[in-house]
Amino acid sequence: MQHSNIFDYKRYRYFKLAVIIILIAFAAYLIFEPAVGHYGGSWLGYSLGTASAALVFLLAWYGVRKRRYRSSGTTQGWLSAHIYLGTALTFLATFHSGLHFGLNIHTVTYGILLVVVVSGFFGNYAYMIYPRLMTENMGEDNLDGLLLRIAESDKMARQIALLMPDDINDTVSRACRETSIGVSLLEQLKGFQPDCPSAMAVQELTMLGNDLPIEHRKLYRDLYSIMVRRESLVRRARQDLMYRARMGFWLYFHVPFAIALLMAMVSHVIAVFFYW
Repeated sequence: MQHSNIFDYKRYRYFKLAVIIILIAFAAYLIFEPAVGHYGGSWLGYSLGTASAALVFLLAWYGVRKRRYRSSGTTQGWLSAHIYLGTALTFLATFHSGLHFGLNIHTVTYGILLVVVVSGFFGNYAYMIYPRLMTENMGEDNLDGLLLRIAESDKMARQIALLMPDDINDTVSRACRETSIGVSLLEQLKGFQPDCPSAMAVQELTMLGNDLPIEHRKLYRDLYSIMVRRESLVRRARQDLMYRARMGFWLYFHVPFAIALLMAMVSHVIAVFFYW
């Protein structure tokens, strides 16, 4: 039995509906726009504007409805409709504007709409791609476990480094002291620390180990192995935080701008009828 996803839900039901909506709007725009000088104030402009407003309210309602559904199939259907009808909405709003833009509430509304749609696309991408990447990155581990293992590696590395020459001890101490994992939101979103002290320490240890006396070589091999393993753990922890941050950060754009879109759209409609 073949299972459907959000894109081919019910044999591409909402994709087909979106295509039909776009084609009808595009055909009407091509046929009537040259004759009426369409810029949103013609009968076609009002029709496309009304359809666009209806889609905005319908898609906004999705954010409320999806929290009430427990069936994954129903959630899939709403998400599929959200994606395809949101795409159709972008075309309808563009035809509605007649590509006439300026410094006014109408253009602001259109701009906010684009932000909402683009952030929605990114959110869909994030939830499709990042969970799989998180699983590949973490395997059977979890973030708390990685952080605990990093702390244990710090302790072991510092103990061994104390028995080594000062330059090696300083390198290890600096790596343990200055390495940061997701301290700021920007660092979480990037997934790396510029000039990572852990990575630099591994590189420095590679060079510092060349001229060690024989009595230090076994300790050096143990220390180097710990620092390489520690650098790998740090990198994986940062990757996990990056995926989590990117999966959540788009909502800081999508939800507030969706609310702003509703407010701007109401202002747009009031302005149109006030000056009609």
